[in-house]
Amino acid sequence: MRIEASRLAQGHPELEDAIVRARKLLRRKALTGAATSMVPIPGVDWLVDASLITRVIPQINAEFGLTPAQISRLDPGRQERLQKAIATVGTMMIGRLVTKEVVLQVLRRAGVRMTSKQAVKYVPVAGQLAAAGLGYAALRYLGEQHIRDCVQVCLDSELASELPPLTRLSGSVGRRMQGHWLGRSADDE
Repeated sequence: MRIEASRLAQGHPELEDAIVRARKLLRRKALTGAATSMVPIPGVDWLVDASLITRVIPQINAEFGLTPAQISRLDPGRQERLQKAIATVGTMMIGRLVTKEVVLQVLRRAGVRMTSKQAVKYVPVAGQLAAAGLGYAALRYLGEQHIRDCVQVCLDSELASELPPLTRLSGSVGRRMQGHWLGRSADDE
């Protein structure tokens, strides 16, 4: 049985804050995916789901300090600990670019839900609502699993206290600090 991310992060305020931010991102993307699931055109929802996953996974990684750019700025000892933790957790989406191939492998995990979504969406109204619900649940499931993996990697690598420092700042100062932490300049924004 897998422990929920919030329970894993107890006692680590930086991780708890990152979970809240990541879930907010995930909820928005899942709602977008649910809305497109109601469109009765074959394959549109699969394309949108794949696109949403390729966008939300790197955003979640950034909340936990686990993008390739963030990892490359760590000293070699920390990078090694982090890579060992990533290998132990067995995730494909932390510390790497999220490619189409990776997304397809992830979507295969949720294949039953996605196939069910395709089947029910052609029943007028009720089927489309069911498809939206299944689409939302599938994206939330995949995202929650990824959030949990990120928390586990941060705990295993002992880097939980080095998360992006945006939890208490807002506005332009917070965005500039986040951009600096993510390796972007003010001109990139």
